[in-house]
Amino acid sequence: MAVQHQDERLLEVERAIAPPPPMYRVLLLNDDFTPMDFVVRVLEHFFHKSREQATVIMLKVHNEGVGLCGVFPRDVAETKVNQVVDFAREHQHPLQCVMEEDR
Repeated sequence: MAVQHQDERLLEVERAIAPPPPMYRVLLLNDDFTPMDFVVRVLEHFFHKSREQATVIMLKVHNEGVGLCGVFPRDVAETKVNQVVDFAREHQHPLQCVMEEDR
C-alpha cells in the first residue's frame, strides 16, 4: 500500500490485483489422412517442441485421438489454432487444431 502526503492529509492508494487470465489448452485431433511427419513438423514449428517431444505428442494424437500442444492465454491459443489450421490447409491436410478452456 502506498501512502502519499497531500496538504497534511494522508491518502491511501489501494492496488487492485487482477486475477490471472483464463488459460486455454491447444489440442491436435487425429485424422486418417494427415501424415505423422507433418504433425511432428507442426509441433516443432508452431509449439517449439523438440523432435522427441513432438514425436511423443504425435503418437498420443495417433493412438488416443487427441494430444495436448500447450496451455496459453486466449489470444495466444486462438492465434496458434489459426496458424496450424491455415498451415495444414495450405499443405492440403485435414489436420484439426482446437482450443478449450483449461480447468
